[in-house]
Amino acid sequence: MRLSLLLLLLLTTACRGEPVVDAQSLDERQLAAMVDSLMPTVATATGMTFKRTPKTAVRTRAQVGAYLLAKLEQELPPARLDGIVTTYRLLGLLPDTLDVKRLFIDLYTEQVAGFYDPDSLLLFAVAGGDKTQLRLVLAHELVHALQHQYAPLDSILKDNSDADRQAAAQAVLEGQATLASLVALLPGQDLITDDGFWETFREQLRVGQAGMDVFAKAPLILREGLTFPYVQGAEWMRWFMRNRMGQQPFGKLLPSSTEQILHPERYAAGDVPLRVRFLEDSSTVLHEDTFGEFEIAVLRSSLVGINEVPTQVPFGWGGDRMRLYANDGGAALVWVSVWDEPRSADRFRTQIADRLAKVPRAGYRTTVESIMVGEKSAVHIVIAPTDWVRWNALPGVELR
Repeated sequence: MRLSLLLLLLLTTACRGEPVVDAQSLDERQLAAMVDSLMPTVATATGMTFKRTPKTAVRTRAQVGAYLLAKLEQELPPARLDGIVTTYRLLGLLPDTLDVKRLFIDLYTEQVAGFYDPDSLLLFAVAGGDKTQLRLVLAHELVHALQHQYAPLDSILKDNSDADRQAAAQAVLEGQATLASLVALLPGQDLITDDGFWETFREQLRVGQAGMDVFAKAPLILREGLTFPYVQGAEWMRWFMRNRMGQQPFGKLLPSSTEQILHPERYAAGDVPLRVRFLEDSSTVLHEDTFGEFEIAVLRSSLVGINEVPTQVPFGWGGDRMRLYANDGGAALVWVSVWDEPRSADRFRTQIADRLAKVPRAGYRTTVESIMVGEKSAVHIVIAPTDWVRWNALPGVELR
């Protein structure tokens, strides 16, 4: 969901004294010319050569909005969206009264200026936008078009079997696009090693977010989920370019967890996630997925009531799996997480799981248990209606 944040990135150029151009119409010829002028600098910034010139198209804001909503239905079909929303609600990350689909629609259309669609291979721009702003948007989306010439973006982004792995991949794609587009449009500044620039960048993002009505009012899990690929992804790409000079972060080099994005030393050490698998019949399962270190960090902030998500210190996360069951009295959630060391499991239990167990929910009860999964210390959490028939027949788990 790259669209809602792109104009926030424009603050970086606006705050550096770039001139503002009045909004004006944009035709296909002008768009093609802008893309042609940006391609050499984008190629240099990424270290990749364009194999072909991306196709472009100008659309009205209404046309782009309608198209994006159709894409949203494809990427988040109703059953999957309901599963995610129900899981977040049981964890206290979303209020029960929030119309999440409506919020997504508002977020998608609040600040859309352009995007690259890997299905049609088209780079779209919205007519009537500010041309100075559009250059940054186009540079960002040109990176995605270039990435697609070297990596299967469509299959990477459509793999819904592991949300944490998908979030890590998206962070690489958006992080590279964020970093490369800024490098392309701010020549002469070493953005790979300039920590001061990125401190200013993050502060400008925070200020910009406060000024976006829909975004600013969204729950923490949605705000952080939208910004994670850009901010943390760009930080990871800075690390990668310093340590893997001349290489591209695709294929076998693509990170496999948000833990690896947040803590590149874990990536460098080859600390790959353990795959947790439920054993019993899944006929009544509504939704199943991996949560991951980043969302665990958001959950911790939510439970302690802070509006920021500290991620500097690794949790020692090894892997996890959660399963949502259908039930007449309300959905039931089973979540098993495994940890690198017993002390990491203990810290997760005391800082997060035990706090979660104290959150009241009418008609529900929450249990927390320390267990072993194989040779790994684990924490087993169940949030389910008090009369759930499976309380005495919970699914077993194993490491794959």
